[in-house]
Amino acid sequence: MGNTSAESSLEVLLNASQIAARIRELGEEISGDYLGRTPHLVGVLKGAWIFMADLIRHLSLEVTVDFLGIESYASGTTSSGEVKITKDLDVSIVGRDVLVVEDILDTGRTYHYLRGVLSAHQPESLKLVTLLDKTGRRAVPVKADYVGFQIPDVFVVGYGLDYNQQFRRLPDVRCLRHIACV
Repeated sequence: MGNTSAESSLEVLLNASQIAARIRELGEEISGDYLGRTPHLVGVLKGAWIFMADLIRHLSLEVTVDFLGIESYASGTTSSGEVKITKDLDVSIVGRDVLVVEDILDTGRTYHYLRGVLSAHQPESLKLVTLLDKTGRRAVPVKADYVGFQIPDVFVVGYGLDYNQQFRRLPDVRCLRHIACV
């Protein structure tokens, strides 16, 4: 499948090679931090599944996996401000080392909400790994434990992230609008 004209007009912010190298580094760091343990990775759907699949391939330890469906963007490019769970966990996380895997940490509202929900299930530990961290838009004070890249306040697509269910398949992260990515 070739590039559509819409795809080719998007400016690349992070190319596939940069992403792969950073995920390899994150995998090594997480593997060292969880040595001798079996963390339970919880991917936040839908945007984080590609990142999570690549991350798992770079972990040198056994993990278990689950997914949560979260919705905070009804459509468009701005958060609705409301967070709701659209798919719950399949297994208990009581007493487990839980590592939430997010595609992007933006306003912080989603992870703040999610942290409260997951903490109520009494995990042994709860940490966040995010591919992208957009600190300039933070509305709620949350911080990721593992960050792939800090990015400016631009709307991005690709590598699992979408705009109205489009562009997820792109191998890199691109700016949606014709604005400078830096």
